Amino acid sequence: MKIETPTTSKTAFNCPHCSALTTQNWFKVFAGRFDEKQRTPTFPTEETLRKVSATHEIPEDVKTELLNNYRKLMSGYPFLKKSEESPYNPPKVSNCFITSCYNCKELTIWIHDKIVYPNSKLMILPNDDMPPVVRELFEEAREIVEKSPKGAAALLRLSIQHVCKELGESGKNIDKDIASLVSKGLNPTVQQALDIVRVVGNESVHPGEIDLNDNKDIAIQLFNLVNLICEQMISHPNKVKELYAGLPKNKLDGIDARDKANK
Repeated sequence: MKIETPTTSKTAFNCPHCSALTTQNWFKVFAGRFDEKQRTPTFPTEETLRKVSATHEIPEDVKTELLNNYRKLMSGYPFLKKSEESPYNPPKVSNCFITSCYNCKELTIWIHDKIVYPNSKLMILPNDDMPPVVRELFEEAREIVEKSPKGAAALLRLSIQHVCKELGESGKNIDKDIASLVSKGLNPTVQQALDIVRVVGNESVHPGEIDLNDNKDIAIQLFNLVNLICEQMISHPNKVKELYAGLPKNKLDGIDARDKANK
C-alpha cells in the first residue's frame, strides 16, 4: 500500500477517514455572523425530527432535504451545505481550511498545517517485525505528530536508541551504534540520513529531548528511518532464515557438508 502523508502541499493523499489514496479537494473557510434573531448556535433534537416528519405543511422533497441536514447536524460531524444567504464578500477565516475526500466524501479540518479533525494517526505504519518497546514509542509518536511534531520526533529518536539496543548495541551512543550496524549490513545511507535530521554529528540531539528546530517533515523522516532499520536488520534476516529453513533436507545437508569442508 502506497502511503502519501496528508500535508497542505498536496492535492492527493491517504484520507484520514477511509485511508484511500485519492484526490482531496481544498476549500477556503468563510464566516457569516449570527444576526440579532439568533445570536448563538442551535442544534436539532430527536423531537425536532419528529415534529418535521409529522407536519403536512412542508413539501415532501423539502422535508426530506431538511431532515437529512438535521441528522447531519445531530451527528456532530462537519459537512458541506449550500448557503441559504448570498452575502457579498463574507469574511474569510484565515489559517483554516477544509479538504473533502473524493472517495468517501468526508471532510478533514485543518488549522494552519495541522489536522484538527478527525483525530487520526499518521499514515505510516510500523514494520511488522518491530520490537514491542519500539512499536509502543512509534505508535505514540503517530498519535501526536499532527499536534506536536517536536514531541513525536523526540519519541522517534528514543525509539531509534531502543531498536539499537534490541539489535545488540549499547543504546548509549546512537552515532556509534548506527556505525556498528552499518558494519553488520545496515545500508550506509541510513547513517547519512540520520545526519540530515540531526540525530548524530555536531548538531546531535539526545534521545527523548525536544529539539525546537524539529518539524513534521523531520518527524516523517524519522518514522521512515525507524522502519528502514527494522526492515533491513530484522525483517530481511528473518525472511532469509525462513527461505533457508524451507530448503529440502538433502540440500541443507549438502550445504552443511560444503561449509565443513571449507573450514
